[in-house]
Amino acid sequence: MKEFNLERKETSESAIIVGLTTQEQDERKTAEYLDELEFLADTAGVSVMRRFTQKVEQPNPVTYVGKGKLEEIRAYIDQMKDQDQDVGMAIFDDELSSKQISAIEQALQTKVLDRTSLILDIFAMRAQTAHAKTQVELAQYRYLLPRLHRMWTHLERQGGGSGAGGGKGMVGLRGPGETQLEMDRRIITKRISWLKQQLADIDRQKATMRKNRGRLIRVALVGYTNVGKSTIMNLLSKSEVFAENKLFATLDTTVRKVVVENLPFLLSDTVGFIRKLPTDLVESFKSTLDEVREADLLVHVVDVSHPDFEEQMKVVEKTLGDLGCSEKPSMVVFNKLDAYTWVEKESDDLTPPTKENVSKEELMNTWMARLGTDCIFISATQRTNLDALRALLYDRVRELHVQKYPYNDFLYPIEDN
Repeated sequence: MKEFNLERKETSESAIIVGLTTQEQDERKTAEYLDELEFLADTAGVSVMRRFTQKVEQPNPVTYVGKGKLEEIRAYIDQMKDQDQDVGMAIFDDELSSKQISAIEQALQTKVLDRTSLILDIFAMRAQTAHAKTQVELAQYRYLLPRLHRMWTHLERQGGGSGAGGGKGMVGLRGPGETQLEMDRRIITKRISWLKQQLADIDRQKATMRKNRGRLIRVALVGYTNVGKSTIMNLLSKSEVFAENKLFATLDTTVRKVVVENLPFLLSDTVGFIRKLPTDLVESFKSTLDEVREADLLVHVVDVSHPDFEEQMKVVEKTLGDLGCSEKPSMVVFNKLDAYTWVEKESDDLTPPTKENVSKEELMNTWMARLGTDCIFISATQRTNLDALRALLYDRVRELHVQKYPYNDFLYPIEDN
């Protein structure tokens, strides 16, 4: 079996990114997705040279973009090469099939990644514990398996050379190649089974640990990636959880005991969610998300300064629904209030209110009217409203503790109704 390098090496590669505007995705949303894709690339250590977009009804089943756009991209890559600026890869904003990757690589003559493989790459970088590394490896092999034929053909082409005789050489290697392909599939399938067993063993150990935590309310920080969950975790628990202005800075779930006044509870910081989160990653990281499923209270952290924060909230809510957690008690923490910007409207401006022309006060009143006392606006970096957040957490945790452990009065006296 060929050795597949699943460890990412630190490089400073250059890339172009490609996205589509479709019936389901307008130009504004495409630009937003490509901004996020560029942020993902930057997190992976890749510099984006240029972005390409095309308006189509639906992706081309073979080349993702149309033939003309593909030729335009190839012309740009050739132009950069003439200027001694190699485009190391082309990154596409959606998950590509084996057929699409093969066709695009052949047309562009450069490495092709899709959004899923880029996210997997970042997860491989971020994994620190044996648990996280096992989960990432499982997701990588699940992604690799249906694309193995394309990757094996690619490796054979590299080994046998390309050019005038390349096609004839590939035909000559077809028999052995297929034999090797089946061998690779069997080995990877066995590896996937072994990794699943490893995760099952780790899950049992973690389940035992959770049972031994005592009668404490469990609170889980959830939210889109890079909204400030780890920063809030550090402030509340007075610990040093790794926090960085990068996507997926936190991969391993961290649990800390927090005491607010005389009330202790367990606070967990979980991996951030993202749009178009690969199915294989959700499946592989289900054990990490057990902290979410077993939490008594979910604290949904939102980056209120992000221009599309409401859609990010919907992504998180959908993921929580997929995990069966949508009915859990929850509260919303709108973070990064210090970074919120708005443009003041003219007095005769009758355009509908948007993020760009709604003041902080109007925004806060709107959401507080909608969610009542279950939301709060803070700035973790500036420590704005942190005391109010602690007070709100105290009230919610105390209420849940009384409900869950009505006869456990060693923490505080239970008031009569």
